[in-house]
Amino acid sequence: MLAARGYKTKKDLKAAIGQPLRYTETSAFGPEFKADGSNTLVGPSAYERKWYATVVCEGGVIKKVS
Repeated sequence: MLAARGYKTKKDLKAAIGQPLRYTETSAFGPEFKADGSNTLVGPSAYERKWYATVVCEGGVIKKVS
């Protein structure tokens, strides 16, 4: 799971569609980010888990948030 970086709410993340995804890797087992595909995000930080989102990226750019 990736931690959101700079998105206080899921609404802020949805407003960033078309921009590169800002995230922090949280896994101790290697990178999880997929520049082309689906990623799971937790926010607003890895320690303060108030919301979760599935983000679809193409070339590292946000295409869809659900």
